[in-house]
Amino acid sequence: MTVAVGETVYTEDSASCSGLGLKWSAEELGAAINGPVAAIVFDDEGKADTAEILAGLAETEFQQERLSEIFSDYDNLENWRVGEAIAETYLTDHCHCYFPWPDGRDERKRGSSLPGADLVGFYTDNQGNCLAFGEVKTSSEAKYPPGIMYGHKGLKQQLEDLRDNAFTRNDLVKYLSHRTRGSNWKEQFKQAVKRYIANTSDVQLFGFLVRDVEPNKDDIKVRVEKLGKNCPEKTRIQLLALYLPQGRIKDLSKSLVTQRGGGR
Repeated sequence: MTVAVGETVYTEDSASCSGLGLKWSAEELGAAINGPVAAIVFDDEGKADTAEILAGLAETEFQQERLSEIFSDYDNLENWRVGEAIAETYLTDHCHCYFPWPDGRDERKRGSSLPGADLVGFYTDNQGNCLAFGEVKTSSEAKYPPGIMYGHKGLKQQLEDLRDNAFTRNDLVKYLSHRTRGSNWKEQFKQAVKRYIANTSDVQLFGFLVRDVEPNKDDIKVRVEKLGKNCPEKTRIQLLALYLPQGRIKDLSKSLVTQRGGGR
């Protein structure tokens, strides 16, 4: 199942950066939450692999409950994490991307936000696979653009770092390389890195805003223009703003947990 492409509400373009405003209906959001978004948030694929490894380990009902408790993700699920999963599913389904390693597998503490890009993977264009890095922000603030666009950890600074700083990109390449052995995406990684070492600016960058306010092109208009200036020739940047029905962000995690029948 793929998530809805949504209704286009505005577009913005500059030399090396494009922008797109999209809108989901309540039905389109519900279908996403009930399907691929939940699968990413709860890492269904990873849990299936773990279940196969641990099959038969729990010999009593008590041990089975204890094992399920260890791998439960229902408590303290943050809305921003659901926003990241919405962005990942959208970019995967509609923007030729593949992000092979969920952030949640690297957490040492529940709810932590790891350094580096939110999304690390591959983008497929007419030359094959290149590296793709994405930053995601989720905001209900009735301000255009929202405050999360600015500051040390704001979307503006994060995208500029990915665009301008090869050391930042190199760290992400190393991060992905350590997870490649034995994977089914090793060839994609090798092809993308071959392009990267030929030109370290040959990457696709995404900035993704998840919003639940009235659509307004001012969310991304200035940033599209600024990011496009002095952008390395091989770097492509796309900003997307996905507008959910008003007021829905505060209930994203609750909706997801209810859909899965989670909680204790």
